[in-house]
Amino acid sequence: EVQLVESGGGLVQVGGSLRLSCATSGFTFDDWVIAWFRQAPGKEREGVSCFSVSDGTTNYADSVKGRFTISSDNAKSTVYLQMNNLKPEDTAIYYCAAELDAVAAYCGIVDGEYGYWGQGTQVTVSS
Repeated sequence: EVQLVESGGGLVQVGGSLRLSCATSGFTFDDWVIAWFRQAPGKEREGVSCFSVSDGTTNYADSVKGRFTISSDNAKSTVYLQMNNLKPEDTAIYYCAAELDAVAAYCGIVDGEYGYWGQGTQVTVSS
């Protein structure tokens, strides 16, 4: 059974940092793409970043480029999202998602491309 468990959310001041973790189990980690999405109150879910474990391909939303970094610890089957210089507009529930890697050198941040989702972790940035 595929399982994704997010952690690391919390309350942080503007300009602060957080590191989110997505611990995975139930599948061969190397063969999958892991992504982060977020949903703010009253808004649609949006893609933040993704990581192809097999070849290290990454992708970022324009709104987080230069501030967020996605990485993995393959030994722990875990993907991280390091978030720096946080802004109030980063406040949202952050979800990790996973799907089998079907296209070489590509990962997308469109939620329809992912079939497995975690429960989410709340990130609140106070001004």
